[in-house]
Amino acid sequence: MLSCQVEYAGLVCVHFMRPEFIAILSSMLWAADAVLVSLGARTSNVIGAAFLSYAFSAGAMWLVLSTYFPFERLASPATVYFLLSGCLQPLLARILYYSGITRIGVARAGPLRGVEPLLSVTLAILFLHERPSVNVYLGAALIVASVWLVLWRSEGDARATFTDYLLPLGAALCGAISQNLRKTGLLLLADPYAGTAVSTSLSLVLFGAYLAGSGKARLIAPTRRGLPFFAVAAMVSTVAQVLNYEALNLGEVSAMVPLLNTTPLFAVLFSAVFLRHVETVTFRVALGALVMFAGVVVIALR
Repeated sequence: MLSCQVEYAGLVCVHFMRPEFIAILSSMLWAADAVLVSLGARTSNVIGAAFLSYAFSAGAMWLVLSTYFPFERLASPATVYFLLSGCLQPLLARILYYSGITRIGVARAGPLRGVEPLLSVTLAILFLHERPSVNVYLGAALIVASVWLVLWRSEGDARATFTDYLLPLGAALCGAISQNLRKTGLLLLADPYAGTAVSTSLSLVLFGAYLAGSGKARLIAPTRRGLPFFAVAAMVSTVAQVLNYEALNLGEVSAMVPLLNTTPLFAVLFSAVFLRHVETVTFRVALGALVMFAGVVVIALR
């Protein structure tokens, strides 16, 4: 309980930071999570990483909420939006992204996941009636260009199939829809911890039901060598998730989601440092990440 209260106090301090900084910090933590999962996946299954992440996030958030939150507030219509968000992200988006990591590596899956701002801004315009400036459209064009840079194949990429590339792109679509659902819920109930608890708990229930029904429940137990990486990744992703909700709570989707998606740049940088013996960061992949990041900056400076 003491550690829970310390965590809560530390994250409350974040509320007084600018939302732009919160979003970037969240993206850095998601990149660290991806690297940790990639390291653990060398000797274990990514299903174990996903299950441990959901379980830790849900447990930690309900402990935090129990210290201050009147649970009758969950009768708010916001809960419906948080639940719908939980069906897509972290559940489906994370599974697709983790699968992409194992097939094409963090350095490639990360930039492809970065197409999410384009999709998120489009949905925010259509459903939240946000009116971004011309910078948003210019930034979106740069993001699309970055995707093509990563998708362009050379002989060194012969082992990767088109379907492999669709995995992180599918994660981006799920994330875009989920972010807009989260913002809608936060407009009704402005509590990042409640949003994280509800959406992650549903992901845990659905994922557990899937594993039980498919006979894959045995895969949730990571190996002894993979457990330390997955355990740290679970803690890192929990904080990243809360910061994601907090950034959306304090800012607009069209501004926050591009910043939240600076993750690919950090993923490439972290991969170059920590995974240099596991996967190669080519010039083309790094250039794609930088072009994507330029698009994000243009959008943020709208």
